[in-house]
Amino acid sequence: MTDKKNCPLHKTSIGGQAVIEGVMMRGPESIAVAVRKPDKEIVIDKKPIGKVRRNKFFKFPIIRGVVNFFDSLIVGLQALTFSAKFFDLDENGNQIEETPSKFEQWLEKKLGSEKVMNIVIGISIIISLGLSIFLFVFLPTFLCGLVAKISDSIFLRSLTEGVVKIAIFITYLSLCGQTKDMKRVFAYHGAEHKTINCYEHGDELTIENVKKYSRLHPRCGTSFLLIVMVISIFISFFLPVNPTWLRILLKVLCLPVVAGLSYEIIKFAGRHDNRFTRIISAPGMWFQHITTKEPDDSMIEVAIASLNAVKPENKDEAKW
Repeated sequence: MTDKKNCPLHKTSIGGQAVIEGVMMRGPESIAVAVRKPDKEIVIDKKPIGKVRRNKFFKFPIIRGVVNFFDSLIVGLQALTFSAKFFDLDENGNQIEETPSKFEQWLEKKLGSEKVMNIVIGISIIISLGLSIFLFVFLPTFLCGLVAKISDSIFLRSLTEGVVKIAIFITYLSLCGQTKDMKRVFAYHGAEHKTINCYEHGDELTIENVKKYSRLHPRCGTSFLLIVMVISIFISFFLPVNPTWLRILLKVLCLPVVAGLSYEIIKFAGRHDNRFTRIISAPGMWFQHITTKEPDDSMIEVAIASLNAVKPENKDEAKW
């Protein structure tokens, strides 16, 4: 067994996401979702990356962060949809074949099943963004409007909003982690990180090798979300306190800029390993103790299968 301390660190752009009983990995040229079906078989769905990511315009700093944010939402929902279809089972463990409603049949006839699925994913993204804006923009701003009755200090109100945001974030993640299904998703999340860490250290992708690596990684989506909150708190200091609706509107309008800046920071931290990047990555790494769990061997096997499906033959092609 190779000593991980002696393995050269090889930073790559490969990243992923945990799904239901599986892992999605995104490589430089393709995306693969590996899922362990109820019969224990590992099934892999591999697709090339979208054309948007290949467009040079969308590779400019800040712009690429906004594009990556929305692209990740779409790809993530597609991966979850793919994994979920294997677990729509009855009490006997048999696949449930749902009969489409007349409306669903009409939509598929008019638009085609692929377009219908894209519409469903689009609606899901809108609902997800709406819920996120409510929880992390509207609710903190509205609650902290009470602070304005006590003090006119923009600093105090912005700081209070930040504390409320982080409290909501921690509470949300902690509650999610209490359910049995989410505990398994968090374990697959850990398997994803451990496998990428093993690959970046140049070690052979075997279950025994992957097990010795950390389940934490600086390019995790949890770290990204935390950086988003920190930057949004900083921007809040420069926004008008009253009226509350204007403050909320300006925060929503600033979200693309916040996402773009956060992406650049997380990308920089992923490309470099020094004292500065370790400091800015530390809070996100701490939060990953909540969103990741130690995986078992079968979960690691799935993560390895997913990464093997997207890694380039020439490892240099996966570099930043």
